[in-house]
Amino acid sequence: MAARGGKTFVEEMRSIAMKFHVGEFMDGKWEPTLEGYLQSLVDSQIVFATLENIVLEAKHLAYVELRNTGLERKEKIEKDVIWFQEQGYPIPTPSPSGIAYSSYLEGISMGDPAAFVCHFYNIYFAHTAGGRIIGKKVSNKLLKNHELNFYKWDGELGQLMQNARERLNQIAQNWSTEERRHCLEETKTSFHYSLQILNSIWR
Repeated sequence: MAARGGKTFVEEMRSIAMKFHVGEFMDGKWEPTLEGYLQSLVDSQIVFATLENIVLEAKHLAYVELRNTGLERKEKIEKDVIWFQEQGYPIPTPSPSGIAYSSYLEGISMGDPAAFVCHFYNIYFAHTAGGRIIGKKVSNKLLKNHELNFYKWDGELGQLMQNARERLNQIAQNWSTEERRHCLEETKTSFHYSLQILNSIWR
């Protein structure tokens, strides 16, 4: 369903999100640390688990559309945490950044579905883009090219993403202009929380 200017709503979300992307992830100038990456992984685990539990509980009807997209990461991260444990790496507890983002998602999911959808889109779609670049660099630099499950999908990723876009557009089709605007404005908050987690990678 097209939005203003012929764009779909997901295309509008993408346009806003692109303004917040961090260049150093793309140009390869940053150097990850294993300790920092493990912290980021554990924090990502709590965030994705929260997202996926909210969708499964579906306290808003719109969330039903977000189930079983194939983009889910909770079980993939759990496998990676087990692998790191088996290699003898100490696994940190979630940091205040991960806990804060999880709590924020819980809060908005109850009464602000437009904001929640913004976070759902940005978290999952950022992981398929910049997240994969981070994963490749961590694999090359720190893990002797071991490929983590966090960066693997069951099925063709492009098709999974397209299916998710269609579901998100379907949800937004029933929103008012104000709800759409509110969703787009939430992008800045989404990136604020996500960057707090990513910043630990090169500490």
